[in-house]
Amino acid sequence: MENEKWLLGIDIGGTSVKLAFLSEEGDIIHKWEIPTNIANNGSSIISDIGKSVHQKLAELNVPHEKLKAAGVGAPGPIDQEKGVMFEAVNLGWPDNYQLRNLMQEAVGVPVAIENDANSAALGEMWKGAGKGAKDLIAITLGTGVGGGVIVNGDIVHGAKGAAGEVGHITAVPEGGYMCNCGKTGCLETVASATGIVRTAKALLAEYEGDTKLNKNGDFTAKDIFDAAQADDELALITVDSLANHLGLALANIGSTFNPEKIVIGGGVSKAGDFLIGKIGQYFKKYAFKPVGESTDIVLAQLGNDAGIAGAAWLAANKN
Repeated sequence: MENEKWLLGIDIGGTSVKLAFLSEEGDIIHKWEIPTNIANNGSSIISDIGKSVHQKLAELNVPHEKLKAAGVGAPGPIDQEKGVMFEAVNLGWPDNYQLRNLMQEAVGVPVAIENDANSAALGEMWKGAGKGAKDLIAITLGTGVGGGVIVNGDIVHGAKGAAGEVGHITAVPEGGYMCNCGKTGCLETVASATGIVRTAKALLAEYEGDTKLNKNGDFTAKDIFDAAQADDELALITVDSLANHLGLALANIGSTFNPEKIVIGGGVSKAGDFLIGKIGQYFKKYAFKPVGESTDIVLAQLGNDAGIAGAAWLAANKN
């Protein structure tokens, strides 16, 4: 429709910023990305985004008035009321960064802000694997483990915006690996792409059988899953360890929130149904029975578009 307004979705990452114009129903009209310039403590990131948005509107010969509102997902805890970001270690921004006000000045429309993992969770709820569910948990398995908890159609934030930090649930109480957050034994130290490689290397040091994995330790998470699906014993033990840790953590969260769906995305989720099936076995083992029976564990559908879709949902519902 010619008179329909557009939403602007912005997903700020450590290496790139993904942007999109979307319809008010959440359909992507045009998307693009720009590099994240973290030089000088990320001082040009916001202005780069503003310039890019205005340039793209000009390229498409679309007036600025077509934009209704914008949403932003950014990597760090957010204070919704004040519109500030507490810390953004990967971007270099100072604590209590005035993200909402600065972004509104740059793009010239009302802006709503959110943590990037929460934004991705909202995207999957609105347009992805969680569509139709009002109570869901979204987990991103990548270099780390991110998460978002949605109750009755909205994100749970907690007292300081740190709710849903699933990756920092303690999975190994004694003798766990050091996490980047400063404590040991976090879920992401054993369930991320980095964590599963670390687990395999530790097992390999004592393993005496044959394995398809490089004995020098030169392998990736994908190599481990490929070997496991070819019935490599060491790889299967490694994947089983990951599934056990994730199944336990998700069962505990599930027994707290009883979600309709648990949506699993990120690079590690490319192992697909093979991984989902193993996580599901442990989830049912550890979960309160009604939770185990009423919660579906599914693969995320939106990939890299989850963040911009969630940001657009914020633009539509939080401005």
